[in-house]
Amino acid sequence: MVKFEQIFSERASKMKRSEIRELLKLIQQPDIISFAGGLPNPKAFPIEATRKIINDNLDEMGEKILQYGSTEGVNPLRKELAKMMRDRGMDVDHENILVTHGSQQALDLLSKVLLDPGDTILVGSPTYLGATGAFRAFEANMETVDVGEIGMDMDLLEKKLRRLKAKGDLPKFIYVVLTFQNPSGATMTAEKRRKLLDIASKYDVLIVEDSPYSHLRYEGEEMPHLMSMDNEDRVVRLETFSKILAPGFRIAWTTGPEELIEKMVIAKQATDLCTNPFGQYVAYKYLAEGIMDEHIENIKEIYNKKRLTMLDAMEEHFPEEVKWNRPEGGMFIWAELPTHINTRDMFEKAVEEKVAYVVGDAFFVDDGGYNTMRLNYTHSSEEEIKKGIKELGKVIEKEIEELEKKEESPISP
Repeated sequence: MVKFEQIFSERASKMKRSEIRELLKLIQQPDIISFAGGLPNPKAFPIEATRKIINDNLDEMGEKILQYGSTEGVNPLRKELAKMMRDRGMDVDHENILVTHGSQQALDLLSKVLLDPGDTILVGSPTYLGATGAFRAFEANMETVDVGEIGMDMDLLEKKLRRLKAKGDLPKFIYVVLTFQNPSGATMTAEKRRKLLDIASKYDVLIVEDSPYSHLRYEGEEMPHLMSMDNEDRVVRLETFSKILAPGFRIAWTTGPEELIEKMVIAKQATDLCTNPFGQYVAYKYLAEGIMDEHIENIKEIYNKKRLTMLDAMEEHFPEEVKWNRPEGGMFIWAELPTHINTRDMFEKAVEEKVAYVVGDAFFVDDGGYNTMRLNYTHSSEEEIKKGIKELGKVIEKEIEELEKKEESPISP
């Protein structure tokens, strides 16, 4: 028998499974109401429109869409993506765009071309677990900056950069999710976005902005996109069709300076040669024929009702000791329980009552967040949301009462 533990690379030996994906395995029972996964709602998938586009594509260019494509992505899609971004205020050309198999591949490719073992990067606290998993796989040293209701703490960010510069260890990049952040739902203000660019310029640091949710705004004022404010080619932007079309296509795109995109193309050629042309041409037709805008508006209407349903249910059923935000878009609500409650300890009790969430500490690189949870409102039906939040409220209330009793009980001699 081959002893694989003896032949795995040092890097492979340090890899571990995604904590969230392992949790999701535990709650696959059909009777569990899950607020855990960041899943789009299947009822929002445009099945009939997709069927027509696929049939039309096969009739019009079947040989092309079933063939290999270029590593950068098919040009018709890249040009439509560039046009869409210009319409949103970002001055980009299709040469600045690389199409990837989901944003997770983009995070992997960026890590591959930017990070050596021990290199430092800055991330939020909390931040997206998939990103930190990619960075950890390339043995990055992650320094954290607190994320509040209006985004990353800019004063703390500058303090960290000043300290790292003094040590001769400036980070390779700052990783941020500025709009409806996963997990917290926070959106950085326009003023703080300008400050972020100023600080990055001052310390000559790249910014990697992951932006999977920016199309999903249900209320409030649109924030300027960081790339539209950048005049130094300092911002790399990751976007995806997973949240606005369908995750099954695995189509995403990275926009950035041509020199960086070219290096990512080379890295991708060693990984998978090209992203699937079949799905790319479907996405292209959605953009070129103007179907995407109407579809996004439909998604927003569906998800906003679910968001409001969850917020109302939390107001009705959660104990007053629990605090939560009111995100203006995206897919998640971030809840904070009393500091003595550990949501990881409480998780199995919630599952016993047929409701699930994601434990908040999974999103912290450093220790923290043990009394927090992330709730997804896009996947469940409105009736499931009402029922699940009611049951979760009971679980939280019981947990608070039991821990208060323990604290009040006298210590035995």
